[in-house]
Amino acid sequence: MRDHTKLKAFHLADQLACSVYSKTASFPKIEMFGLTSQLRRAAVSVASNIVEGSARQSKAEYLRFLDMAYGSAREVEYQIGLSHRLGFLCFEDFEDLLPLATETAGRRSGGAMSNSWKSTGEKHTAIPLRRRAEPAEPSGVILEILKRNFRISRK
Repeated sequence: MRDHTKLKAFHLADQLACSVYSKTASFPKIEMFGLTSQLRRAAVSVASNIVEGSARQSKAEYLRFLDMAYGSAREVEYQIGLSHRLGFLCFEDFEDLLPLATETAGRRSGGAMSNSWKSTGEKHTAIPLRRRAEPAEPSGVILEILKRNFRISRK
């Protein structure tokens, strides 16, 4: 059994989870069971998979859980960008969270991570960012559904 508290990847993942919870507190209430929940669960999953993998006896199981942690970390990276583009996450919070998520995903835990944690050298297309978080304007169909189901009014 390995001690997860000795892994830099675990400490980064724990910091990421705490930061995600803090920064998503101001997300719209309508997203409580949508992107807010998904982002929080993915962030917690990174650290949780490192902890669970560290408790496994075989190296193969350990590496399998680290692979799952890596997948969750990449999920968090995407969801942070999406939250910013939708206007839920201000630019300053985006600038705080994304580097932390990227570093967490890139952490190789002293070389103990499996090969799939390592960079494949693929190029990724940058998505344009907004300087200020501006609320996304819901489409007419979505607005009608929200009005009907949640009794909201448009001001």
